[in-house]
Amino acid sequence: MFSSVYSENPLLAHFRRLEEELDEIFGGATPWTGGIRSLPPGTFPAINVGATEDNVTVYLFAPGIDAKKLEISIQQNVLTVSGARELPRDDAATYYRQERFGGEFRRVLSLPDDVDPDRVEASYRDGIVQISVRRRESAKPRQIAIR
Repeated sequence: MFSSVYSENPLLAHFRRLEEELDEIFGGATPWTGGIRSLPPGTFPAINVGATEDNVTVYLFAPGIDAKKLEISIQQNVLTVSGARELPRDDAATYYRQERFGGEFRRVLSLPDDVDPDRVEASYRDGIVQISVRRRESAKPRQIAIR
């Protein structure tokens, strides 16, 4: 009577077997441990990317970074942001755990083909760098009148 409730669905059994085989192939270790939405260790700064018909906007979450020391470049639809974050260190203290990343960083992001590298604006406010790249006018949809 209870066997149907506790027995595994054959389809799920196939997926479980596939998962086990993939774990054997790739060593069973995943590059991240905090779930699908977390970043791999050492990834800094975190980014969000949004797009509209008019532009692509990239938000970099970089608190404590001097905006003047950031290098932002775009070449062949590849956006690169680099810089360094200095962490205060107390030499008299014994550190048992350090989770905050310090040192140089570089993030590289591919942008859509229709962005215009000559129309880029960047601003920094409250630890967030906002980079807005306008789309080319020729790539925007246009209405065609019927005569």
